[in-house]
Amino acid sequence: MRQGDLVTRRSYGGDIVFKIQEIRQQVAVLRGVEMRLLADAPLQDLEAAPQYDPFQYTIPNHPKWMEAMRRTQASQAAAVPGGWPAQASAAPTAAAAAYFELPGKVLHLDGDPNYLRKCMTLYGELRVPAEGYYVAEANMADALYRLLPQVQPDIVVVTGHDGILKQRSPGDISQLSSYKNSHNFVNAVRVARQYEKSRDALTVIAGACQSHFEALLQAGANFASSPGRVLIHALDPLCIAAKVAFTPIRETVNIVDVIGLTHSGLEGLGGVESRGSYRRGVPRIPYLTQK
Repeated sequence: MRQGDLVTRRSYGGDIVFKIQEIRQQVAVLRGVEMRLLADAPLQDLEAAPQYDPFQYTIPNHPKWMEAMRRTQASQAAAVPGGWPAQASAAPTAAAAAYFELPGKVLHLDGDPNYLRKCMTLYGELRVPAEGYYVAEANMADALYRLLPQVQPDIVVVTGHDGILKQRSPGDISQLSSYKNSHNFVNAVRVARQYEKSRDALTVIAGACQSHFEALLQAGANFASSPGRVLIHALDPLCIAAKVAFTPIRETVNIVDVIGLTHSGLEGLGGVESRGSYRRGVPRIPYLTQK
């Protein structure tokens, strides 16, 4: 076994594909390829997996939430802005064509460069304006302190890898010290809330596999993982961010519906009632430049 190899763990029945991040004295540090999980295992417990590009493990076909997002975008493009003044003689299609769109802007910090690369590709496919940065979980709070005034996002995603530690007090998962990176995500959320206190003005999505859901919400996150301390898919935080970006500001995001589109469902993600970030404007601008 070498650094960079794709492997599974025999002791867990080969349920998750990992990439070996590094090897320390016959123990491998593992990062999930599909699941946002950081783990370790003795080398003798590892079994080689097919050595494909890790991208091929992350939803090869369009998932249900991407199709749902495209339907949402199509229906908004066909709709006449409700309540806007229009001349009686103007046809609905002409009124609908007169506006421009401003989806919410995303600042995405990810502790895994492969996940970040895939997420940025999908943000582009979904027409969600986004800036992404690969930042180690321990450095996310400092990075947000610098980036938030610079990027001025509507939505912040802080995610990467997490997990419940093996060496902890038996049965005690209420303490942040029982998690690999939840305390780092909590610190990042607190920085975001120091920058903008209102959950309506800045939507914060935080956490990874098995993260301390309650602590993240208490720190100020709108959406977080993981209520059931389960694994979440690499793209689940992006799913929530994209939905918020295209939900009109006069509406709240349907929490149950959007989380139902994720891979992990309500066991993996939860949140509080939050407004969308999507705006329309008139007249149509031929060349609209996002900040």
